[in-house]
Order: sequence, then C-alpha cells, then structure tokens
Amino acid sequence: MDSTANEFPLGNSAHTIRTTKELGHIVRLQRQDMKLRQLDVAGLANTGNRLIVDIENGKPTVQLQKVLDLLDILGLEVIVQPKTSRTL
Repeated sequence: MDSTANEFPLGNSAHTIRTTKELGHIVRLQRQDMKLRQLDVAGLANTGNRLIVDIENGKPTVQLQKVLDLLDILGLEVIVQPKTSRTL
C-alpha cells in the first residue's frame, strides 16, 4: 500500500449516505484505492468473500456489525449527526 492508502477515495470531506448502494460504492472505492482485492479484504476481516461482494453491491440485509467491522478495516467510520436542513 502506498501513502495515499489511508486517504478517503473521494477527498477528505464527509459524504452523506442514504442507501446501502451508496455505502457499497464508497466501500468499493476505498478498497480499490488501497489496492486490495475483495478476497484480500475478506481475509483481513476473517469472513467470506460473499460478504464483501454483498456489501459492495448494497445488499440491504447484511448484518450491521459486519459492515461496521469492514469499515474499520478499510479505515472508514460512521458518524451519526442530526440532518442538515434541505431545501426543496
């Protein structure tokens, strides 16, 4: 891994995630930025490759703890905060 491996793939700003597909996309970008294969991440997470595929594809029924564990391995985190006001 190079020195950019721990940087966020879409810049250093936070991103609002509203769907499992959006989260899966971020996970895939981070994994690719770290130059890891899905099998590599599965090994690091001590899980099957199917879980990594399911998360990256946005499967909505994946266990939350497993998603949080994967995010941690990839150097990502979830921050919960009140919604900002949106204009219609």
